[in-house]
Amino acid sequence: MTSPATDPMTATVGRLRAVGCVFAEDEARLLLSAARTPDELVAMTSRRVAGEPLEVILGWAEFCGLRVAVEPGVFVPRQRTAYLVEQAVALTRPGAVVVDLCCGTGAIGAAIAARVPGVELYAADIEPAAVRCARRNLEPLGGRTFAGDLYDALPGELRGRVDVLLVNAPYVPTDEIAMLPPEARDHEPLVALEGGPDGVGVHRRVAEDASRWLAPGGHLLIETGEQQATLTAAAVSDHGLRPRVVTSEELYCTVVIGTLPAQVAPGLDDAGP
Repeated sequence: MTSPATDPMTATVGRLRAVGCVFAEDEARLLLSAARTPDELVAMTSRRVAGEPLEVILGWAEFCGLRVAVEPGVFVPRQRTAYLVEQAVALTRPGAVVVDLCCGTGAIGAAIAARVPGVELYAADIEPAAVRCARRNLEPLGGRTFAGDLYDALPGELRGRVDVLLVNAPYVPTDEIAMLPPEARDHEPLVALEGGPDGVGVHRRVAEDASRWLAPGGHLLIETGEQQATLTAAAVSDHGLRPRVVTSEELYCTVVIGTLPAQVAPGLDDAGP
């Protein structure tokens, strides 16, 4: 019989609790299921104790019912972002052109593709590690991933064709980066976290050119912070989109949805035929 002192589960939970892991039992179960040998379990637990994200250690994250590959140096998908996916699915028709901008692992795009049949899926990120990871997750779904800064990464043929533009860009104000948990601050790229002095710098850049890429009646969805929502909505409105702000108290997530007005066909007006 294994004594409590040598039981792998007990020992792993004890090490995780000692450094303040809130869900020590759940994390320990995942580490035990992933480790192939006792030595590997000890090594993986040591990485977690040192502050490395659990998802990076495992090599995957659960997101919207999917197992999404996660590599070192890539932003780990947050569970709150499931609310962005929920809002996007409600606006996405089968066969729609969908772009996951600032895609990280590509988890958002993958979740949309899993729920809406036949979408034409594109993703882009400025971080090479993110692009590599997103390709792993999206190519099996028929998605295409590109490297570059925001819209510069996208094929020109998408201009004016995007039905749903999904953006989980950074929105942490510069002065608040130091207050992030070490697993984010020390293990995720700063470009995926920092949103400038007020947290909305990248959102403004996204909003500025969104109308050039959206199809008439298309939608831009940006995850933002509760404190940044008014500023994000203003940026969207300033560039010709009709904004609305939706919030999930359960997931603690706020999303700004900007809609490009549908264009009136040439020769027609509100008076009718």
